[in-house]
Amino acid sequence: MAEYDYIIVGAGSAGGALAARLSENPATRVLLLEAGARSHPYSRMPLSFGLLIEDPSANWCYLSDPEPNTNNRQIPVPRGKLLGGSSSINGLVWVRGQPLDFDTWAQMGCRGWSWNDVAPLFTRIETFVDGDGSNGRGTAGPLKVSTVPDENPLYDALFNAAEAAGFKRNPDYNSEDQEGVVKTQTSIYKGRRMSVAHCYIEPAMKRSPNLHVVTNAFTLRVLLEGKRCVGVEYEKDGKVVQARARETILSAGGVASPQILELSGIGKPELLKQHGIEVRHELPAVGENFRDHINARIIWKVKDPKVSYNHMARGVGAVTQMLKYLATGGGFMSLPSAPLLAFLKTRPELATPDVQMHLVPYAIKDPKTRKLQDFPSMTIACYQLRPESLGSIHIRSADPKAQPAIRFNFLADPIDQAAMVAGFRMMRQIVDAAPMDAYRGEEFSPGPSVSSDDEILTWIRHNSQTAYHPIGTCRMGPAGPRTVVDDQLRVHGIEGLRVADASIFPTMPSGNTNAPSIMVGEKAADLLKKAA
Repeated sequence: MAEYDYIIVGAGSAGGALAARLSENPATRVLLLEAGARSHPYSRMPLSFGLLIEDPSANWCYLSDPEPNTNNRQIPVPRGKLLGGSSSINGLVWVRGQPLDFDTWAQMGCRGWSWNDVAPLFTRIETFVDGDGSNGRGTAGPLKVSTVPDENPLYDALFNAAEAAGFKRNPDYNSEDQEGVVKTQTSIYKGRRMSVAHCYIEPAMKRSPNLHVVTNAFTLRVLLEGKRCVGVEYEKDGKVVQARARETILSAGGVASPQILELSGIGKPELLKQHGIEVRHELPAVGENFRDHINARIIWKVKDPKVSYNHMARGVGAVTQMLKYLATGGGFMSLPSAPLLAFLKTRPELATPDVQMHLVPYAIKDPKTRKLQDFPSMTIACYQLRPESLGSIHIRSADPKAQPAIRFNFLADPIDQAAMVAGFRMMRQIVDAAPMDAYRGEEFSPGPSVSSDDEILTWIRHNSQTAYHPIGTCRMGPAGPRTVVDDQLRVHGIEGLRVADASIFPTMPSGNTNAPSIMVGEKAADLLKKAA
C-alpha cells in the first residue's frame, strides 16, 4: 500500500492549489486524486462554460430534487469533472467577496479567517494584469486575472443607464469597496482560461516528482482506524486501491465532500443506518447548511442587432467570431459568462451590496443547453449575494456512484424573497433609464405583465436556475451540532482528516465562489505547513 504525507481528494479550485503549494517542499510526498479526466479539448477556451454545461465527460451533471419552492423542478447542478474541477468549466467571473463576509466568519468563531487574515492570500493567488499592485491586488501570483477587453456600445449605454438610475461605477470591485457597476474581472488571459489545472497543478507536476496526480480515480471512502483517518480507498481502472497518509484532505467540493464523509460512516447516525452504513463517528452537520445562489434572468429584445451576439455570433457571424478568436483571442468566444457586473443594495440602510447582477449582450433559449436565442437580445441576471435559506446534500444510498439528494430549499426565508423581488425591479429600472432608449426593445421574458411582487416571486420560483455556487455542507466553526470542521479545517473528533473547499464556508461569500475556493486551498496549505 502506497504511503504519502498528504492525500488530497479532488483536484478542483481548492485541492489543486493546495497540492501545488504542499509539493513546493521536495521532501513532501503528495497524492492528488481526481475522479475526472486530465483535460477536455474545449476547456482552455472561455466559451467552454456554455459548451460543457451538459457534457458528462467534463461535468458531473448533478440534478436537484424537485421542491415546491421552485415549482417541483429538477434544477441542473453542474460541477467540474476534470483537473481543475469547476475552475475548468466555470463562467470565469473573478470575485473575491466583501471584507464583511470574512469578518463575519471570524465573528462566528473562525479564528484566522477575517478579511485581514485572508486578503494577503487573495493577493498571493493572482497577477492582476490591469492593476499596479494597489488596493491589495496581486502582481506575482500564479493565476492571471484580467478585465474584459470586449468593447460594445451597449456596455456604454448600460453604464450610463445605471448611473441615470442612481447607481455608481466602481473602478475595482475586488478592492475593499465592492459596490457599483463594473467591467468584469476574469480568470482569462489573452483569450485563454486560467484554471487551477493550468495555473497550479500543471506547473507543479513539471516541477515536483513528489506530486503524484492520479486522474479517473473515484474515491469510495476515507479509511478510519478508530477515530483516526489513515488514508483513502479509491477505484481506478476497475480496481480498488488503498493509499495511506499522515493527513487526508477532502477537497471534492460542496456536493461530493459531504457525500464521501457519509459513505465513510461520518454524519447523522439515523441517515447512515437507513442506508446500511456503519456509524464510525456522529457528526450531524455533515451535508447540512447548504446554500447556493438562486439566479433570475430578464431578457429584452434589442433594437440594434449590431450590439447583440445573438446576431453577431449566428450563421456567418459564428465563423467570423471563431476566426477573430483564433487570430486575436477576442470576440464572443473569449467572453466570461457576463462582461458587466453590478453589486447593488436593495435597501438604502444596508451597509454593503446584497445583490449581484450579470449584464450580458445576448440571450440563450435554454439554460441547460446554452443555445443562443433566435433574435437580437440582451439579458440581465440577478441573485441575492448572501441567501438565508438553508438546504441539504445527503447520500441517497450506500452506492458511492449514486448521485446524492440535493435539496436547495430556495426562497424559504422571507429576506431572500424580498431581496430577489427588489433586485428584479432594479434590473428593469436600469434598462428603463433613458440612455438605453436607442437599444431597448420589448421585454421578452417574463414580459411586462409580470409586475406585482407576488407575480414576480411566482415567476422566479417557476423559472430561476442556480448560479452554480454550492457551499456550506461541511461548515467551519467551533465544535457543535451545526459545524463539521474547526478553523484549522480539521474534522471535529477525527484525527488526520481535514476538509478544504467551498463546503467549509460558514456563510456565502458575496459573489462568485471560485476565488474564495482557491483562497481556501492557499489557507489550507499554510495551516498544514505550520502543523508539520
